Amino acid sequence: MTTLSPSAQKIQDLLNSLWYNFTVIEHTESTRTAQEAAERAGCELGQIVKSMIFKGNDSGKPILVLTSGTNRVDESRISGYAGESIGRANADFVRTVTGFAIGGVPPVGHVQKMETYIDEDFLQYPTIWAAAGTPNAIFELPTEALQKITDGKVVGVK
Repeated sequence: MTTLSPSAQKIQDLLNSLWYNFTVIEHTESTRTAQEAAERAGCELGQIVKSMIFKGNDSGKPILVLTSGTNRVDESRISGYAGESIGRANADFVRTVTGFAIGGVPPVGHVQKMETYIDEDFLQYPTIWAAAGTPNAIFELPTEALQKITDGKVVGVK
């Protein structure tokens, strides 16, 4: 059993506390991009969960969009769901609201609770892979578990 870095261990501990038997795997190679994560996981690019943080332009609230590795987020569509225009969050904002650096933001375990939207395209896969706190750590989970652990809304995001 290899020792996980503190950030990856934080996610493993959180998953365990939620009674999920998901295993965080920390690689020596990068999983920062969706393509790299898919290569490490040995899965299709569409099975990779990209955690995209946006910021409400009026409220300043963080908005998490969990999108398939093959998709680009339609910001105007997410603005409609959020009820205000949004913009991409910068690295400092992402770290402040999630506690993690871009490239390793998991779907759970954030410093701040946030409105979450989940890509409906995940529904075609029995399992998906998400970041686990570092640019080298990922974990596999059944697709239906993503909504349960994030309390996100399944919507069209592209």
